[in-house]
Amino acid sequence: MRKDLEGFVTPDSEEASLLDRLDFANIPHHVAVIMDGNGRWARKRGLPRIEGHKAGSKSVKEIVETGARLGIGVLSLYAFSKENWKRPKREVERLWRLLRDYLRKEYRSLMENDLRFRVIGQREGIPDLVVAEIERVEELTKNNGRMTVVLALNYGGRSEIVDAVRRILREKNIGPADVDEDQIARFLYTEGLPDPDLLIRTSGEFRVSNFLLWQIAYSEIWITPVLWPDFRKIHLMQAVLEYQKRDRRFGDVHPQKGHPA
Repeated sequence: MRKDLEGFVTPDSEEASLLDRLDFANIPHHVAVIMDGNGRWARKRGLPRIEGHKAGSKSVKEIVETGARLGIGVLSLYAFSKENWKRPKREVERLWRLLRDYLRKEYRSLMENDLRFRVIGQREGIPDLVVAEIERVEELTKNNGRMTVVLALNYGGRSEIVDAVRRILREKNIGPADVDEDQIARFLYTEGLPDPDLLIRTSGEFRVSNFLLWQIAYSEIWITPVLWPDFRKIHLMQAVLEYQKRDRRFGDVHPQKGHPA
């Protein structure tokens, strides 16, 4: 994977120094990101909140490229929570329009770079034109295998677990004793994906905000004060380097490298 980063970082820069310290045999397979701080970024500059979201979309583009070059297998981005519907109607409408425009522009890049696109969350309530664009890009990229980009939209961790239980009751004729962790995991929105190894939160907030509550049980957490529109490849590399310093025990007394069996 080191070869994929040639020319991507400036020689003799801090980024190059970080790159030299990374262990490419221990890159987290699944990185999840709570992208926070768009509104504060705009407010600091006296700009409308939507300008913060537009700036944040540039961070998404850079972090997706960086993740693929580092060899990350799955990159999950928390883009729109169920609670975000409480925001002003005009802001919500512009957010959906921004997402639709982003997908229309970026699907070619996803195809060229062998990236798969997948959305998790409840699609009911998302504007029809946005859902159509989501499904189009998911279908176009379904056979791509370099990295999976997961976008959490209209998503809530508690709702995901409730939906999983409802699906089990609806589709399975089983008794309470037959319901176990594996059974529930197969009915989550993230079915087929590994749990996150690393959870990143921007803007310095110390909470998980109802994101992947089931899946982050053993995730390493890295919090940065950097606002999402300012988050760049150097910050992702810092997070991965910090992850590599951690001892992952998964309840055992002996640290484990890499991922749980």
